[in-house]
Amino acid sequence: MKLQKREKAYLLLEDGLLLEGTAIGKKGTRGGEICFNTGMTGYQEIYTDPSYYGQIIVNTNSHIGNYGTIDSEQESDAPKISGIVVNDYSYIYSRKTAGESLQGYLEKHEVIGIADVDTRMLVRHLRSKGAMNAIISSELSGDDLKAELEKVPSMDGLELSSIVSTKEPYFVGDESAQHRVAVLDLGIKTNILRNLAARGVYCKVFPAKTSFEEMEKWNGDGYFISNGPGDPSVMSYAVETVKQILDANKPLFGICLGHQIIALANGISTYKMHHGHRGLNHPIKNLVTGLSEITSQNHGFAISEKDVEASDLVEATHIHLNDKTIAGIKVKNKNAFCVQYHPESSPGPHDSRYLFDDFIKMIAENK
Repeated sequence: MKLQKREKAYLLLEDGLLLEGTAIGKKGTRGGEICFNTGMTGYQEIYTDPSYYGQIIVNTNSHIGNYGTIDSEQESDAPKISGIVVNDYSYIYSRKTAGESLQGYLEKHEVIGIADVDTRMLVRHLRSKGAMNAIISSELSGDDLKAELEKVPSMDGLELSSIVSTKEPYFVGDESAQHRVAVLDLGIKTNILRNLAARGVYCKVFPAKTSFEEMEKWNGDGYFISNGPGDPSVMSYAVETVKQILDANKPLFGICLGHQIIALANGISTYKMHHGHRGLNHPIKNLVTGLSEITSQNHGFAISEKDVEASDLVEATHIHLNDKTIAGIKVKNKNAFCVQYHPESSPGPHDSRYLFDDFIKMIAENK
């Protein structure tokens, strides 16, 4: 194998922490909100998840790149992250079915990264100080690096779904399937659509700013509101669409950002979390069944616990057992429910895939 030329790179956080490491991926400069994911596997799925758009991901697993990349593990057409931070980086891979190395993949998709960083120290720093903006560069240092970091916008108040959403409607599944679901794409993961299609659903996926009136023309049996990036509180267009779906009392299911939009449509406020939930082992309790599940999560915003408790419109169905944040709600007297986490996993455990079955059952009962 051709030896890689190792070049220096810098990581600067907005609180002044400066780390030196080795440049990986494409050489250059890129900024974004820095956050960490505790998953032991699934780096390609993480990088291609549109919910991470505009973010720099710190992988807490110490060794990244060892199994290469493969087309079937894409959650969208290409990586959506701003950059990656890793400890030990592998330029070679052992998986025989992999298409290429992570290095080749990152270069091809122009993703900038830094390796040889003490990620354990960095994660403890972010856990203490909270998610914040940062910048990675193999070109700049000193005051030039600081000046570029100041140009990075805050995630608080940032609308990003319309950037990552499909620009034209498209279809997924068998056209002769038993059920039809209109999907509002706020940054959807491919495996969500796979899970719906596997359950006998024909999906039509609509751009983020599609109106209810436009989606209703397709005459679907239910509606799905997807995950996605950015601050839900500035997405009035999606909130208005969901309000109209609720008024029509159509079967409705939302995941992650979709959960937050459904909450906002019912008068529940959202807030930016200190450092968010991102990983594959988050414990959730189902308040309806009393059972617990281990879940995959990726979110930096949450819905107000106080607002849910005081609401006459919604009730909590799931809570996060680590910090008691609301992880799921259902709308009273409506065919609508949502969860903050990712039942489709990829990567992650499959404990929560029953939620897709619950959605299909709701559709069948309301036909």
